[in-house]
Amino acid sequence: MARIGSAGRTLVDKIWADHLVGQRDDGRDLIYADRVVMDEVRAPDAIRLLETSGRPMRRPDLAFATIDHTIGTQPGRDEVLTPAVAAIASAVRAGAARHAFRFFDIGSAEQGISHVVAPELGLVLPGATHVCSDSHASTVGALGALAFGCGTTDLAHVLATQTVALEKPRTMRVRLDGTLQHGVDAKDVVLSLIGELGIHGARGFIVEYAGAVVEAMPMEQRFTLCNMAIEMGARSAIIAPDATTLAWLETCPWRLDGDALAAARLRWQTLRSDDDASFDRTLDVSCDAIEPQITWGTDPSMVIPITGTVPDPARADPARRPALERALIYMQLAPGDSLAGRPLERVFIGSCTNARLDDLRAAAGQVRGGRVAAGVRAIVVPGSTAVKRAAEALGFDAIFRAAGFEWHEAGCSMCSAGSTDSGLPGERCASTSNRNFEDRQGRGVRTHLVSPRTAVASALAGRFADVRKT
Repeated sequence: MARIGSAGRTLVDKIWADHLVGQRDDGRDLIYADRVVMDEVRAPDAIRLLETSGRPMRRPDLAFATIDHTIGTQPGRDEVLTPAVAAIASAVRAGAARHAFRFFDIGSAEQGISHVVAPELGLVLPGATHVCSDSHASTVGALGALAFGCGTTDLAHVLATQTVALEKPRTMRVRLDGTLQHGVDAKDVVLSLIGELGIHGARGFIVEYAGAVVEAMPMEQRFTLCNMAIEMGARSAIIAPDATTLAWLETCPWRLDGDALAAARLRWQTLRSDDDASFDRTLDVSCDAIEPQITWGTDPSMVIPITGTVPDPARADPARRPALERALIYMQLAPGDSLAGRPLERVFIGSCTNARLDDLRAAAGQVRGGRVAAGVRAIVVPGSTAVKRAAEALGFDAIFRAAGFEWHEAGCSMCSAGSTDSGLPGERCASTSNRNFEDRQGRGVRTHLVSPRTAVASALAGRFADVRKT
């Protein structure tokens, strides 16, 4: 519904109204879910709750599952790498057989990280609603879809009813204008934005990205923007579909065609906020001066330009000082320290944030015949099996291997150290993932979030490097 005093509607308003089924007694809206994608961590318990309640799965044809968090990514991997993975995979496999939903199993050509697999297959379309059992569901908002993450109990409700119960979030438009410097990409932009807003700055909002910088970005970078909106507290994120979006969708294996595509194109062209739509908050950002970014602390808002220095907690808001001081201790840093030139021991290129083909293309291009520095272990983990195959067809795997990088199978890998991939205590890691919490990539691992090109430049130098100078 349009807000009072405005005749126009936001993109979120339009999709919400199109999918509103009703309202619960507790005041939450029931929103129809066009697609449901589950990971192997929550799927078994959600299916168990569903079956315990005696309810059938309402639309198994609209439900999908993949294995990504727990599966190892080393070459030659299988489910017997760890007993826990075998049990989880078996539980999802059995649930898929009982309820007739599709499971992108180990060895499947469609296996990969849920937020990579869903858009690349064509499961998610503009104007659709998408529910996923992972916090970074917002990634697919880059296609003009309205996506929400959910926990196990809510997932069971969605499977039973094909609806998700939500309070309608407020809307925030973030306009990104200007021109990006050489060596700066979406990861740097969104880290800079999180540094400005903080980890709670978008809490309760759905962020709609717009502006010249967004319009110039390929889809892969738009996915990165939407993915990390969660790290500033947003409920979701979205970008209005345009010619770039439509071109991406035409490459998807499960794409529409014929009359269905023609009708969809007409509908998708209406999926944008009206000129007179009112947002609850607006933020205009000039991106001209944004430099390559690197996190120094233990949440994504603790970030500085690669030319910057670690801030002094004494000059921060008193409410923030304890967290900043704890971060300095964990990261073994001091106020005034520079990160550029500081040695590191590990590099991870992967995750649902930066493991698509364009990310790997940028990373491979940065190698330029170099070699991973002595004492550094660097791994590249494609976001999906399809991305891995495409990268290998283009020779990216050979470039990485020749430079001393490990080339892995698809999965979440070191992002949350949920598989057999994790760092060692005390290691300093340049990571293209989305979170740098304490122990996130292994007990005692000190994670620094960076872009794929910065990760490669740092791996080759053996210390954090300014990609603009390499």
